[in-house]
Amino acid sequence: MRRILSIDGGGIRGTFPAAFLATLEDDLDRPIHEYFDLIVGTSTGGIIAIALAMGLPAKDILELYEKRGPEIFSQQHTGLRGWAERAFRSIKWLTWGPKYNADGLQSAINEVLGDRKIGDAKTRLMIPAWHQQKGEVYIFKTAHHERLRTDYKDFARDAAMATAAAPTYFQEFITARDVGLVDGGIWANNPTGIAVAEGIGTLGWNPKEIQVLSVGCLEDVVEMRDAYGAARLAPKLAGLFMAGQSFGSNGLAHILTGDVGGANHKAIHRITQPVPEGFFTLDDTSKIQKLKSRAFAEARIKKLDLMNVFFTSPTEPFEPIYRC
Repeated sequence: MRRILSIDGGGIRGTFPAAFLATLEDDLDRPIHEYFDLIVGTSTGGIIAIALAMGLPAKDILELYEKRGPEIFSQQHTGLRGWAERAFRSIKWLTWGPKYNADGLQSAINEVLGDRKIGDAKTRLMIPAWHQQKGEVYIFKTAHHERLRTDYKDFARDAAMATAAAPTYFQEFITARDVGLVDGGIWANNPTGIAVAEGIGTLGWNPKEIQVLSVGCLEDVVEMRDAYGAARLAPKLAGLFMAGQSFGSNGLAHILTGDVGGANHKAIHRITQPVPEGFFTLDDTSKIQKLKSRAFAEARIKKLDLMNVFFTSPTEPFEPIYRC
């Protein structure tokens, strides 16, 4: 059996998958990355994926969200000062530039990942980003195939910053190679489909032997009217596009693995929860505790079933083709 961990993007809502995985890891004898053959993550999920693949405990990643989240999203201050800062950011966001300065995010990621390279990953790793100038997909990968001769030399922190550079929230990130990249969520906010495609197409795994733990960052329940004007529809577009991409990505993964509704073969184990539209935004750090609470409750329910599929024994150690 080949096991894949896939983690969605979602800003501070990444607290949910971080807390969910930390709760699972509490009952394991080994770090959680040792139970997966491939870890894939986009945006906030990319940060989690990279940190896990480097061997960091899930609880340490959760702590990053709790302690550094308000700094990353400039929400350390309350009262009149906090209100004024939020008002200024909103005006800036709607008129001339990104809502947040990326310095807080950069500082937090540097603190966690340091000078590690992608080639230091202990598990196969895929991190989607987007090259704006070429209008093309850009995926950071470990050296798990002979064609993959470059990315393993890149700094892990560059991949984390690139995949998390959400347009309008943060500016484009320039890597150490002078490559300008933005959030992989533009095309693969839910990376489950490309994870399965990588396993089958690049790694040559048997589709029937793949099991995927796909952890989302909650799903907004959006009520749509029969018709909208442009001004009313515009605020919903990003959510609609991400929901559509997620549905397509999950559908692709189900088809490729043969998990198409039959009782005899279940391959895609999707973990997420429906939430009211707008209650959990991508940058509202005041909801971190509620996100943790939801994650713990979800893990408590799903833990036994997942243990029997993913965590009975560790995978074979990853041996990259090229090393740093």
